[in-house]
Amino acid sequence: MTTASFFSSRWRRIAFTIILPGCSCICFAQHSPLKQYHQDPLEYDTTTKLFRTAYLPKTPAAAPNIVLIMLDDVGFSTAGSFGGIAETPVFDSLARNGLKYTNFHTTALCAPSRAALLTGRNHHSVNMGHFTETAFDAPGYDSYMPFEKATIAEVLRENGYNSFAIGKWHLTPLADRTAAGPFNRWPTGRGFDRFYGFLESATDQYYPVLWEGITRAPVDTGLGKHLNTLLADKAIQYIRQQQQAAPGKPFFLYLAPGAVHSPLQVDKQWIDKYKGKFDMGWDKYREAVLANQKRLGVVPAYVSLPPRNEKVPAWESLSDAEKKVMARAMEAHAGFLSQADDETGRVIRFIDSIGQMKNTIVIVIIGDNGATKYTAEIPGVPEGMEDAGREERVKAALNNIDNIGRKNFKGDIPLGWTQATNAPFKLWKGDANAEGGTHNPMIIYAPRFIKEKGGVRNQYVHLIDVWPTIMELTKARIPVSVNGYRQLPVEGTSFAYSLKNAAAKDRHTLQYYETGASRALYKDGWKAEAYHYTGTSYLKDVWELYDMKHDFNERVNLAGKYPQKLKALRAVFEQEAKKYHVYPLHDSWFPSSRFLQISDSRDKEAEED
Repeated sequence: MTTASFFSSRWRRIAFTIILPGCSCICFAQHSPLKQYHQDPLEYDTTTKLFRTAYLPKTPAAAPNIVLIMLDDVGFSTAGSFGGIAETPVFDSLARNGLKYTNFHTTALCAPSRAALLTGRNHHSVNMGHFTETAFDAPGYDSYMPFEKATIAEVLRENGYNSFAIGKWHLTPLADRTAAGPFNRWPTGRGFDRFYGFLESATDQYYPVLWEGITRAPVDTGLGKHLNTLLADKAIQYIRQQQQAAPGKPFFLYLAPGAVHSPLQVDKQWIDKYKGKFDMGWDKYREAVLANQKRLGVVPAYVSLPPRNEKVPAWESLSDAEKKVMARAMEAHAGFLSQADDETGRVIRFIDSIGQMKNTIVIVIIGDNGATKYTAEIPGVPEGMEDAGREERVKAALNNIDNIGRKNFKGDIPLGWTQATNAPFKLWKGDANAEGGTHNPMIIYAPRFIKEKGGVRNQYVHLIDVWPTIMELTKARIPVSVNGYRQLPVEGTSFAYSLKNAAAKDRHTLQYYETGASRALYKDGWKAEAYHYTGTSYLKDVWELYDMKHDFNERVNLAGKYPQKLKALRAVFEQEAKKYHVYPLHDSWFPSSRFLQISDSRDKEAEED
């Protein structure tokens, strides 16, 4: 299945089209107008029992449960599953019994990635070109995701599923993001039966601002529970309640913890687990993980590292105090990811304990974009010292070292580590032109559909491909209309074809990228890309050209060698940009607004909600 086909129907009727080879049939959907009955009720009495039961949507035969997990700001080389030092035994286990996808792509930015994932459409196509907090009044950017482009949850609901959203949402327009609503663009307005999580880009891990459904959720912060623990508890609760009420009814769980997005906060035991393990520094880390990646087969053997970014100092140029502070931050970062893996494991083990694991598809997307470039130079510097000299700030951070990664820490790892955890790629989150912004690991566990346990897949896959893949594997009926809104075509391509065939040719062969005016066009293995410098005219951006089939991490710019190829790809980018409402380009992402800050239940603004 590539793109869903939608057929006409009268406005009074809401229909499904089953997209299966050799099969196309029509039936009524869950949502329908007032039903008209034509039989004469006087023809029947209490003994005939000829009446049919009320309508309930029927699930496809043997419909599998779906668990879709998306982590936050995790670089390609962070998790142990893909060569990193951070231990992720749960993800590793899913990969050993499933498949790793090494050529999976995101949009380079969190809200756009989540919009693309849940709708199966490009992020500008669903008006999520930027954050919800930085939306502006233009096609592709106003943050109002069209109801004509249904989410996975909206379609699966029509197929008899219950759907639960847990964790980060970040898709509700800013104007709608209060207790006054409107609520039709909250998770429960976009197909999810239950929601427990946060609406912003990030929230405090120990003092979170959470919502359950459309109501502020009370959190007993005195218990000291980490947010990842709260999210796992609620996921288990929702599944348990649903299975007790309707045993065997399929469910869709969208689990989106805030890890490892700032604030970098985790229990001390997880930080201590990595004490001393990053003392080698970010330069040697990159070398070590590249060797691991080659051994695991997740990067080609010919890959070499790009030069250290000019914004990153050599590790050996740092003072001993700087090294201690920087290493501590990375210990906390690794511990944060391991803790998220562990809490995910509790959910997986619960599903197994109720006998549902063999009928469950688990998709783990390790990062909604690459590791971040929006981070402080020196972690752990107390507030109010922004204008102090470097030596003074380093000294203050060293004195504060035990608080780095703990409850009151608000920062993240420094740029040297975010580049290292993006290895072997260049650049970062927000850089849609580069693989360092868009190239993330994906794992799929699907025992009914995968026979090759522990396999690796290199097919080109994008976030928008997850939606049609889920529909194909569940045999879901694709609605012509959802809640009265006639549906527009899905833009992704199912990658189900690759589950049983490692050698299958790519089916997703054309994809554009853009965030903050940095942009790219991938077509048939070639990639044209332009990095945009904020505040300059995009017309002056310099375009580069890469042969991605033979240059996995963009090391050799071929623009001078093949100018006509570059020109042709740029022309295709313009076509795609106009088709999906990429213009007007905009590079000012971060207005001075408290709404783009980390939400914290201790803040006065949070108390007012």
